[in-house]
Amino acid sequence: MEKSSRLKGAESVLNLEPNSSIAIGYHALFGSHDDLMLLEIDEKLLPDILHERVALRGQLDEDSVLCTQSKTYAIKFVGNSNSPFLVPPSGQFALCENSQDFDGEINDFAPVIKVAPGNMELVEVAPKLDRLKLLLSENPYSYEDVLEMDFMEDVEKNKARLYNWDDLVERVQASDEELRNGLCALSAVEIDGFWRIVDEKYMDMILRMLLHNSVLNDWSLDALNEDDVVSVLVSDGFPDKLACHCLHVYGSKVDGDGGRSCVWRLDESRVCVHFARQILSTGKKKMETFMAEWLQRIPGRMQASFNMLEGEVLTEKLGVETWVYSFSVSSLPLTPAERFNMLFRERSKWEWKDLQPYIRDLQVPGLSSEGLLLKYTRRTQPTLDAEPVFSSR
Repeated sequence: MEKSSRLKGAESVLNLEPNSSIAIGYHALFGSHDDLMLLEIDEKLLPDILHERVALRGQLDEDSVLCTQSKTYAIKFVGNSNSPFLVPPSGQFALCENSQDFDGEINDFAPVIKVAPGNMELVEVAPKLDRLKLLLSENPYSYEDVLEMDFMEDVEKNKARLYNWDDLVERVQASDEELRNGLCALSAVEIDGFWRIVDEKYMDMILRMLLHNSVLNDWSLDALNEDDVVSVLVSDGFPDKLACHCLHVYGSKVDGDGGRSCVWRLDESRVCVHFARQILSTGKKKMETFMAEWLQRIPGRMQASFNMLEGEVLTEKLGVETWVYSFSVSSLPLTPAERFNMLFRERSKWEWKDLQPYIRDLQVPGLSSEGLLLKYTRRTQPTLDAEPVFSSR
């Protein structure tokens, strides 16, 4: 038999019948082959791998992650106690030329090109969206950006600190779906091809003007016609993109498709929270003073409730007075360890009703909220009917 006909590839091993065997030998190209790695994957990921719907993402100073269209996976190397042999498919490499180890009675053998010391495995992880917030916070869109539109040199200079979609994909370890959700959570908007977060003072200007116009034009805050709102705001000097963005941030669409203008309803909670943030941006206030100013600032057709401010403010007792100050969950890190570290720096002990709004947004694959509490906190409960208290572990 010809030498080439005796050599079998990986197919001969995969198709091996039960209670049968095949001889193995070293391939002529046997070696370390660092470019060949074993990857163990869940069967549900196989279609994404085979149809090239995955991507490796990460900067040079980061451990790479593998991203599908909707999830992110850490890549971990696991050593093997056994020695897996890698046998290439027939025809993928040059045929083995050295077969003197086999006598004439052996008809077939599989050439081993590498002994794998271990394999890579994928572990689902949360996307690293803190970096997204950091990147977009470098250069928020503000009123000055509108003024600079008349000075193209300044516009070009600022573009060095702006990021389009491809830039964010390259820099943020997250799947496309997770990245879009992260942009939505930050209320980011795409302006001239670049993703921006809008300065809070500028958003305050737009919202106040929208509310002012609603009074002048007798608009219902539950039925705002998008074309009318945007048209009037543009005439007031705001870009149409930002006028429409204001409706997205503070409202929800209730009607409008098929070529008709969209109708929006302002969200009472979002509008009230916005004005509470503005009031407390200068520092803590006495509860009575804060509530009086808050009720004065919100639109007369809205009802404010202190419960709206869960995850936005904290209170403290100083003598007989109750003070309120800003402490927003949106300003906290998204990684659990850093989140709990900041929480316990703010307070050494937390009651559950105060703590829950600050951890309910944490998403860690394979770990529930109870698991997070067990990992990062100590729970004490003096009596069975007492509220549990959590401190740092």
